[in-house]
Amino acid sequence: MTNDPAALPLWHAIVLAAPTLAALVAVACIARARTLRQAWRMAGGGAAVMVAAAIAALALHAGRYGAGQAASTLLRSDPAGVAMLLLVGVVGWVVIRYSRAYLAGEAHLRSYLTRLLLTLAAVTMVTTTNHLVVLAVAWTATSLALHGLLTFYAERPEAIAAAPKKFLFARGADLCMAGAVLASIVTFDTLRIDELMGRAAEAGWPVGGRVIVALVAVAVLLKCAQLPFHGWLIQVMEAPTPVSALLHAGVVNLGGFVLLRFAPLVDHAPETRTLLVGVGAATATIAALVMSTRISVKVALAWSTTAQLGFMIMQAGLGLWAMVLLHLLGHSLYKAHAFLSAAGVVEQIGHKQLAPAAPRPTAAAVLTGTALCLAGTVAAAAVWSRLPFAGDPSPERWVLSGIVALAVVPLVLPGGLRSVAAAPAAAAAAVAVPLAYLGLHDLFDPLVPHGTAPAAAHLLAVAIAFGLLHIVHWQRVLAPNGRLATRLYPWLYGGLFLDEALTRRLFAWWPPAAPAVRPALLPSARPTAQRPASGAVPARTLEPSGVVPIADRSFA
Repeated sequence: MTNDPAALPLWHAIVLAAPTLAALVAVACIARARTLRQAWRMAGGGAAVMVAAAIAALALHAGRYGAGQAASTLLRSDPAGVAMLLLVGVVGWVVIRYSRAYLAGEAHLRSYLTRLLLTLAAVTMVTTTNHLVVLAVAWTATSLALHGLLTFYAERPEAIAAAPKKFLFARGADLCMAGAVLASIVTFDTLRIDELMGRAAEAGWPVGGRVIVALVAVAVLLKCAQLPFHGWLIQVMEAPTPVSALLHAGVVNLGGFVLLRFAPLVDHAPETRTLLVGVGAATATIAALVMSTRISVKVALAWSTTAQLGFMIMQAGLGLWAMVLLHLLGHSLYKAHAFLSAAGVVEQIGHKQLAPAAPRPTAAAVLTGTALCLAGTVAAAAVWSRLPFAGDPSPERWVLSGIVALAVVPLVLPGGLRSVAAAPAAAAAAVAVPLAYLGLHDLFDPLVPHGTAPAAAHLLAVAIAFGLLHIVHWQRVLAPNGRLATRLYPWLYGGLFLDEALTRRLFAWWPPAAPAVRPALLPSARPTAQRPASGAVPARTLEPSGVVPIADRSFA
């Protein structure tokens, strides 16, 4: 991918800005709509125009620049940006269509649509801008517009308790971005992101550039719900399911895209890479273990998002920018589908509970499956390296391929190692998944900057972390009542109680507001819960992250 962007023509800039403008025009039309039905039509029409404009921007870029890029002072067109632009438009259009039926009969729907479209407009601005100030302001606007959506049910204590934490972390990230803007002006006398990268390279990647990227990295960790700043993401499951889908599919993972924008600076800042690898690997492994203890479908999905974001940030620290982009796009589509189909998951679980229970794998089967998948990865790398258009896998790709191999083990075990007839299919899966991983890496590699090799210590730490994750996970599966499992379970169920410690300190400084009393649409025979005193901390917010009484758990 070229580092010298061409000038962006005016007509191409207009196409790039069209999705943002369509969302803002839809907001204005919703405010003037006479009926709620017209407001829904305006919102759907605006989202449809966003998708059409994003497709046009993608087609124009592919036809004019291919894997290159073009930029002006305010806007930028490159493969990663236009791909994200299309992703946000499609997810927004699906969420609006889903919301019309899901939220039928709710109050404040005009405000919901307005905030939803403002969020989409801000996200599209982040993906297309080439100006550091616009990027910082748009990222802040995304958080502020989303804040009202996350507290849509203002009478729910969990939602209100989570909002101050998210607000404080987001404002801390905004301060970091403001510091990055100031450092860019002082060090390089420019606010254009493409010029910033060029001048930093010409100056030999000075300390000022490393300060900029360190501040950006801290902002990403705060906004991407990395440990120990993850609690708000788990607790905002009290928001409507369409909001959760938008949050997990196109907003909380924006940090990965921002890191991709600053990839050349990240590659030449070893301390920032250490921070990203350490925090990302720790978050990915711990959140994956915590997720396995959850009962609520939506809460498990939230922990899954935290783990996936940690893995993506770890890849950024390793310089695997092609996999960052692939992970960003794939995870967004998966999470949008997972949240919007959450209600159906309950039915699927019910069917599984009625079916005969599958026998628990034995230790020998797990060891055999692990060996098979690791051997399959080696075979896949050997096959791929002999293809004329592929090169030898680098050390970091070997490590990531090994992690992929460990992730394939659960797919190989069910039936794959119990009969001679099923063994070929298991062996094929052990080779096909790593082969697809390597192929996708090479496919996306021309679309993003080429990262520099990570330190050997980073690779060793990542290998150890995910090796321990594999061992602990299967130890809990094979011996759920064993000493290790019984000792770890309370800590994992409580998310190591990291969020609780942080929450107590934050609430001591800034207590959450009391939940609002919203009139019921239908009379209820149930007694009304006593409203807590102003400034009081709801008791349930001090429970382990995302854990609420069984009667209050929502699966849809």
